[in-house]
Amino acid sequence: MEILAEMGVITSIFFGVVGILSGGLIVFAVLQGATKNRARVAREELETRIETAKKQAETILKEARLDAASEVMKKRQEFSAEVNARENELRKQEMELTKKQDFLERQQDKVGQQEKQLANKDKELERQVNTYNNRNKELANLVAQQKNQLLKITSLDVEQAKELLLSRLEDECEREMSQVIQRKTAQAEEMAEEKAKEIINLAIQRYAAEQTCEVSVSMVDIPSDDMKGRVIGREGRNIRAFEKATGVDVIVDDTPGVIVVSGFNPIRREVARLSMERLIQDGRIHPSRIEEIVNQAKKDVHSRVIQLGKEAAEEVDVRGLNNKIIGMLGALHYRTSYGQNVLRHSVEVAFLAQVMADELGLDGSVAKRAGLLHDIGKAMDREIEGGHPAIGANFLRRFKESNIVLNAVEGHHGDIPADNPYTPLVAAADAISASRPGARRETLERYIKRLEKLEEIAAGFEGVENCYAIQAGREIRVIVDAEKINDDVAVKTARDIAKKIEDEMTYPGEIKVTLLREVRCIEYAR
Repeated sequence: MEILAEMGVITSIFFGVVGILSGGLIVFAVLQGATKNRARVAREELETRIETAKKQAETILKEARLDAASEVMKKRQEFSAEVNARENELRKQEMELTKKQDFLERQQDKVGQQEKQLANKDKELERQVNTYNNRNKELANLVAQQKNQLLKITSLDVEQAKELLLSRLEDECEREMSQVIQRKTAQAEEMAEEKAKEIINLAIQRYAAEQTCEVSVSMVDIPSDDMKGRVIGREGRNIRAFEKATGVDVIVDDTPGVIVVSGFNPIRREVARLSMERLIQDGRIHPSRIEEIVNQAKKDVHSRVIQLGKEAAEEVDVRGLNNKIIGMLGALHYRTSYGQNVLRHSVEVAFLAQVMADELGLDGSVAKRAGLLHDIGKAMDREIEGGHPAIGANFLRRFKESNIVLNAVEGHHGDIPADNPYTPLVAAADAISASRPGARRETLERYIKRLEKLEEIAAGFEGVENCYAIQAGREIRVIVDAEKINDDVAVKTARDIAKKIEDEMTYPGEIKVTLLREVRCIEYAR
């Protein structure tokens, strides 16, 4: 029994220990499961935070990249702007250097020409000095001989004999000089006049053009005088808009059936005339329509100018002209000189210069090119100060025209000396085209002033009694006092009058100076 009791106790103890162990294991398992759940939750929370941190990092990285790209673009734009500014500055410096280089090259050419001229002048002066020295020696010997003869023949002292001898020598030298001038001039005129007449007559015969005289009248016909009110507009808004858009003055007066367009620029005047005609035809006259029509007219006139320039160049067969030169040539169609259309005048001069150059054995194409371009400065002389020869030469110099053409353009009115035979040819062709009958018309006021100026110049010389401008100013006849001016001095006086007319007056063609000297000897036999 005791054994059974002990065994029951042991069994109870065993089961109690097993129960305790089982409970501990269950508690451990429960605790371990809770720990795993907390670890899993912590891991999930950590992963969530990591994912959020990654997204935030990506967002920050994208923003940083965008900021960096924006900064790079900004820096690139600043760099590009700085580079462009540097390039523009370098380009300006390059253009300035190019201009300076061109100027220096022109100066070097001028210096070289001047050196050549000076060398030639030095040789000529040396020759003249030698001639003068030899002449002085001869004169000294002659003076000594005559001095001795005078002292022997007369009772004059040395000073009186010297004065008498010098006076006689002076008279003889002046007379010989006049005779030499007259003889050489006559010889040169006989040879040159015959050849010149032959060449000029041939040139005129080979180029027989119609009269080119035109009158620039910028007047627009209107169907009725009621249109004048529409052109003016309410409170003058239409006419103000038209004048502002075209840059000309519109004159609306009591003259029936016309509106006058006035402006110093022929291109603007043509644009205004064409615009006014289109507005009148269209009938819709208001500021916005005026601006639209004027812009279209400007394009049409510009196209017309280019077309006219090309047609003139093709007619004369001058090739290789820059488009800007062609545009300026076309603009000459709307420019007149004494009523003569300057573009047709330029074409005439080109053909005449070519014919004369061919007759003289020169290059006709060069003469033709110089003749066509000789008056191109007249297309710009209303906007640029100076004479049209210098303006035209400066304009053509920018397009690398040859020195022959530049000299012909700048020197066809004698503003600069001619350095080639083409310049006087262009000047002669210009005079032929301008002075032939019907080519030009002169206003009465200008005509009278030219005649008065001619007579004033001739009357300013000593010994002139009367002078008369005749033949529409082509000739001036000068009557001199026969007691004050002898035959030899008369030749020199006529030459001096012609030279002064050349220096002080501008005129087409040539002016003939005829000097008249009359001696009447009357005696009575008683």
